[in-house]
Formats: sequence, C-alpha cells, structure tokens
Amino acid sequence: MPGRLEGKVAIVTGAGRGIGRGEALLLAREGARVIVNDFGGTPTGDGGDQLPADEVVNAIKSMGGEAVANYGNVVSLADGEAMVKQALDTWGRLDILVNNAGILRDRMIFNMAEEEWDAVIAVHLKGHFTVTRFASMIFRQQRSGRIVNTSSESGFGNMGQPNYSAAKEGIVGLTRTLALDLGKYGVTANAIRPRAATRLTFSPEMEAAARKRAEVSGQPDTLLTSLEALAPDLVAPLVVYLCTDAAANVNGRDFIVGGEEVSLVSLPGHERSIYREGGWTLESLERVFPETIGQACVNPKPAEPAG
Repeated sequence: MPGRLEGKVAIVTGAGRGIGRGEALLLAREGARVIVNDFGGTPTGDGGDQLPADEVVNAIKSMGGEAVANYGNVVSLADGEAMVKQALDTWGRLDILVNNAGILRDRMIFNMAEEEWDAVIAVHLKGHFTVTRFASMIFRQQRSGRIVNTSSESGFGNMGQPNYSAAKEGIVGLTRTLALDLGKYGVTANAIRPRAATRLTFSPEMEAAARKRAEVSGQPDTLLTSLEALAPDLVAPLVVYLCTDAAANVNGRDFIVGGEEVSLVSLPGHERSIYREGGWTLESLERVFPETIGQACVNPKPAEPAG
C-alpha cells in the first residue's frame, strides 16, 4: 500500500538528530522524498559536521526511500532559499516544510550576554523565517502546502530560558499569522510543543551515568525511564499527520506532543474584562482592579526573604 505522502517532497531542518531525525524518517516511510537539513553543530550552535545529516539520508535510502542531505545554516536567508531550490532542482516540487532546528544557551536574564540572546533568537525564530519565506512562495503558487513549526512549553515561561522562551512563543505567533496569510491558498501552518528526551535536555553523559547507576543498583533508574517514555520518535506521528490530507482543515493551532500525550493548546483570549465609561483613571483602577480582574492575577514566583 502506498504511503500517505507518496510523491510529496519535504524539507526538515535540524533533521540529523533527535526529533528532526524521527520526523524525517517517518515522512520517508510514508512515501515523501526528504531534504535532510542539519548544520551539524553542538547543542549551543557551535561547530559544524556533515555526518548527522548524511547518516539520516543513508538510513532513509536503506529502507528504500529517497533523500538528500543539506548542511545549510537556518540563520542564513541565502541558505534557506538554497534548501527550497535544492528540493525543486532535485525533485521538481515542494509540499512540506518542517521547521525543527534549534539550540540552547540558557542563562538567567541578569547574567545573559547579548550574543547568547541573539544566537538563540536567530536559530529558532529567524530560522523559521528563512526557509518559510521561500517555501511559502512555492506553496502560494501551487495552492497547497504544509508547514509544521516547532515551539515549546517553555514559551509559557521557564526559569533560566528568557531567550528560548521568547523565541518559542514568537514561533507560535508566526504560525498563527502564516495560517491567516496562506490559508486561502490551501496551505496549513501549525506548531508543536514537543516533550522529548533529546541532547538539548539530556546529555550523553547524563544517560551514561544513569545506566551506570542502574547497573550498580540492579534497579530501574528514573532518568532512564524518562528517556524511554519521552523518546524523540514519539513526536513524529503527529507532525506527519499534520502533513497529510486528513489534516487539511487543521490550521493555525499548536499542540503539546510527547510520550503518550497529544494536547490541543487553547487559543489566547480575554480571561476577564472590566469597563468604565470615559475610560480608566489610576484612582479608579486602584479601587476596582483588586476586586475584579486582579483576583485572577496570582504571582507564579513570589518574592523570597532576602539573605
């Protein structure tokens, strides 16, 4: 039986490892031909290595699929354009774009260097723009296409990740706008917030230490249990589903996905409202705010005693 995506062509950024690797492999199993993009950098975005992308291409070919490697950096607009051109030059079409590439440079805001901020915003947020810019041109012309972007629950707020959180929630805003801009052309854009044990969250050293603990104790290790429950490959089925005809009416939404769970995230809206004829003054807000909408404003991290 032909795959659900037989004849389609896909680009997956950051596809050399982790979540992106799983996405590329499942797209290929469903019949898509895949541009496997990976710059091959470290989790912080340093260096570069062609091996990760090459290994995924070889894995796809070994199961009878078609794939080519791309080593471009999503930070570069020229490299984003080149990915799209590579798909067109190789197979004459483009149908799917999965934006997945990412890095981490965690730091509390008061210690964060400008370069740490800029690097994360560039790879995540600009990195979604650079390829989407050119893919959207093709999708608009052919009046079809699927875009899946990668956000994070860190976008809801996460200590020590101001750069990452800002970029990831920016991706959701971008996704909703893409849905509005491109929907009339038969294009959908959705985002995922994956839960997965990848090298960005669990280092090889952490895994090795956990295996050693389990070997010494003879008991299951909680970290290893988490690694298995949150395998990166478990993210791919939802991503691929969103690329199929079955999801043609799913547009502009974001989903939490990982392990055994898939959740649709609520769209933001007005939680509570207050009105005053003629507008609000400082004095009237001081009087009314605490007893109305202020009751819903709970401090997520109250001040602690000094010292």
